[in-house]
Amino acid sequence: MEWFDIPLIKVFLYALLTAVATGLGALPFFFIKKISPSFLGRSNAAAGGLMLAASFNLIMEGYRINEWMTVGGMLAGVFLVLLADRWINQRSDVEVEKLIGGGRREMLLFLSIMTVHSFAEGVSVGVSFASTLEFGIFIAIAIAVHNIPEGLAISLVMIPEGTSPIKAVWWSIFSSLPQPLMAVPAFIFVETFRQYLPFGLGLAAGAMIWMVFADLIPEALEKCEARKVGLWVTLAILAMSAFQILIGQ
Repeated sequence: MEWFDIPLIKVFLYALLTAVATGLGALPFFFIKKISPSFLGRSNAAAGGLMLAASFNLIMEGYRINEWMTVGGMLAGVFLVLLADRWINQRSDVEVEKLIGGGRREMLLFLSIMTVHSFAEGVSVGVSFASTLEFGIFIAIAIAVHNIPEGLAISLVMIPEGTSPIKAVWWSIFSSLPQPLMAVPAFIFVETFRQYLPFGLGLAAGAMIWMVFADLIPEALEKCEARKVGLWVTLAILAMSAFQILIGQ
């Protein structure tokens, strides 16, 4: 089947599935009633580990296509997140709480970074469908499954800070909405998007790595001893890596 024989609506719906799957990561928090400071520290450490593992995966995907463009994207990602951090720090905590339903300004930055990283995954889905229908479906399902622990990472940061589980579900899904929005244009203009995909992957990875070491790890160290933080970061990286191996990414 030629790529132009595949209906655009099918590409959009499969990409939308990947976004909805992100919300599944928040489901365990519907059964957790009490959150201690120690749990908050472990949550930040685990979220940091999940983000680092996802970043490594993005970098390796970018390197397979163009190493220097990936590195350039990482530098751009750090620069953009610094600008975003400066802008968000000028907003009041009241404004942030009204927007996301609780928490701190750093949480808004975290959510923004996770949303930016979804653009690259949306492009990946669209480019995959431009190859064959079967390959596109495989990549869409793989990314959907991969998005579940990313939704967990978002919830691990948001819910202990006061966001309700139902809002965490919706914000997790919202962070992945760029996937269906980018999949269709990437499918139509496949050669153009394929060319710049490494830059987008690097940009997302650079922003996520900065967030881990500038906010999540320091926050975790305030509530947990360093050895426990190191343990939870390492376990989260191992869990995400094993997860990616199991789904064939």
